[in-house]
Amino acid sequence: MPASLSCITPRGGAEEVLVHLDSGEGRVDLPVAVAGEHDENNRFAELRVYYSTAPLIGSHAVRAPVLQPDPDLEVPDVVGEYQRALAAGDTEAAVAAFEPDGYMRDPAGPAHTHRGTEQLRALYERFFAKGGIALEHCALIDDNRACALEYNVRRWGGTELPPQAGIAVYERGRSGKLAAARIYDDAGPPLS
Repeated sequence: MPASLSCITPRGGAEEVLVHLDSGEGRVDLPVAVAGEHDENNRFAELRVYYSTAPLIGSHAVRAPVLQPDPDLEVPDVVGEYQRALAAGDTEAAVAAFEPDGYMRDPAGPAHTHRGTEQLRALYERFFAKGGIALEHCALIDDNRACALEYNVRRWGGTELPPQAGIAVYERGRSGKLAAARIYDDAGPPLS
């Protein structure tokens, strides 16, 4: 993951950073994404911070939604294709959204990166073993190079979940497919 990636538009922006925390148990690398909108003076009117608690406490915590769903939000191009694949639980469509060397990074951090077609296929087969992942789309920041999508997770497979806030940052590659998808939430597959 880049040390910092910014996605800035006239309306607002999103930025990713990797925060290094030292504790008595060693170093923790915590991926963090921040999103927000500008006011008429080009100052942030609101900031929303997303990260997983798993690297910090070893487990997930339910984070209540910070935004309401926007049913009219249109998610463009390959990012929209990927979202439809997630909702349908379609492994091949999810993998096809990525460049051959593209990757998806879990919220738990850089050690949980799945790169290339075979690793992505294995990941999505596990993710979709009981069905798709239903997200409510809330806000989108897109500079045509990178796209940050804020959402609420509602269902994983056949299991309804308490709504959980998250953001995903997608980088488009030269081919127009996804070069990278980095996720910032605390949702996980339901236990059997």
